Amino acid sequence: MQQLKCLGIGCSPRIQGNTSLLLANAMQGAAEAGAKCETIYLRDYKFSPCIACGGCNQAGQCVLKDEMQMIYRQLLDADRIILAAPIFSMGMNALGKGFIDRGQRFWATKYILNQAVAPRPDGPARLGLFLSAAGTDLPGVFDCAIRGVKYYYKMADIKYLKEFCYSKVDAKGEILNHPNALQDVYQAGQDLILAH
Repeated sequence: MQQLKCLGIGCSPRIQGNTSLLLANAMQGAAEAGAKCETIYLRDYKFSPCIACGGCNQAGQCVLKDEMQMIYRQLLDADRIILAAPIFSMGMNALGKGFIDRGQRFWATKYILNQAVAPRPDGPARLGLFLSAAGTDLPGVFDCAIRGVKYYYKMADIKYLKEFCYSKVDAKGEILNHPNALQDVYQAGQDLILAH
């Protein structure tokens, strides 16, 4: 059986922040379940926000030639995706939202050009998870981010499986004190690789 490729995408600007720790545990679970794993952090890439130019409507390719082009290649090559982003101001943080907005090229490919984004007739299904943490427990604090990730995954031909979201987690590293979060996402990473 072909070894699955799992891509972890960390959206936090903070090194070793709470969502980065969640992502590391999920990716460890995925690796121990047999996947070939790679984790990238958006803070290490230079990319612009979507400029709504409509250039991707012509061929499904983003016309902005920045480091997002490298991320596109990794994303399209992955069988499993784990996106981890913190909540800032009741929504996904700016790096994560900028990443999602640059997925407009996938929307153009799928809904204007009527083509498959990541065609793989004989390959495994593309499946994804979302991990998040928020400093508050206000009602609906994760709703906007979850909706955005579900939309992105749909555009990119990734089946959204589940989210793992933890409220009242704010200070750097505070997730380490959570009673079950790290084990939950570790198991989720394993389950993601074993899912069909």
